[in-house]
Amino acid sequence: MKSLRKIYVGLIMAFLYAPIVLLILYSFNDSKSRANWGGFTFKWYLELLHDQTILSALGVTLSIAALAAVISTVLGTFGAIVLFQMKKAPRQVLLSTINLPMLNSEVVTGVSLMLLYSMTHLQLGYLTLLLSHVAFCVPYVVLSVMPKLRQLDPNLAEAAQDLGATPLQGFFKVILPDIMPGVLSGFLMALTMSLDDFVVSFFTTGSGVNNLSITIYTMAKKGISPKINALSSIIFAVVFVLMLGLNLKDIRKPGQEGKLDKVKIPY
Repeated sequence: MKSLRKIYVGLIMAFLYAPIVLLILYSFNDSKSRANWGGFTFKWYLELLHDQTILSALGVTLSIAALAAVISTVLGTFGAIVLFQMKKAPRQVLLSTINLPMLNSEVVTGVSLMLLYSMTHLQLGYLTLLLSHVAFCVPYVVLSVMPKLRQLDPNLAEAAQDLGATPLQGFFKVILPDIMPGVLSGFLMALTMSLDDFVVSFFTTGSGVNNLSITIYTMAKKGISPKINALSSIIFAVVFVLMLGLNLKDIRKPGQEGKLDKVKIPY
């Protein structure tokens, strides 16, 4: 039974990671055709550094993702705190409204935002793209922060004020540290959703402002350049190293704690 489980998990992992392995392999293929192996080369990585179209799209993608994640994290965190302090009935109504971008199809969200910008005479471009990403990232932050708020002691803020802290000091020194795991989870979720988005970006961006997903979609009509394979391989390597470092850090903590417990502190 255990062997069957291992085989099943192995097949799932192979199904998920085989395309990524092939993508990395083809990024070193000297031939543009994926049907032929023309030899091992680094030329696509070198050409990637001189492709202004891809580099510009990468810059837009990273800047939009970073700004949208920060703004949506701030708005979502304070929004979750306000919702948590409301009565149950209005809170449920507002939560249902906030969750609409998650429940709606991305096409509906993208077209709706495009019509909104047209009605307000807001020119499509970098600003509308940023606002759109913030709009659909905020609900993910709210959903990440709300469970942490429910775990808090309801008298914690009042206790901090009784000890002499101002409401602002009580929030930053008492409340925020306790809900920080939810805030960080919301930030990472918002960052991931922004980097991954295509449909909403396609409807809400203007000419001359394209992120990576739109650039790749445009290239797909003529054939994907191997330079995209090289860029994807670099992104995968960066994410892999970051995740590996975080996991190694978590693995070392229990061992370090055990060592600290054995240290005798002289008095």
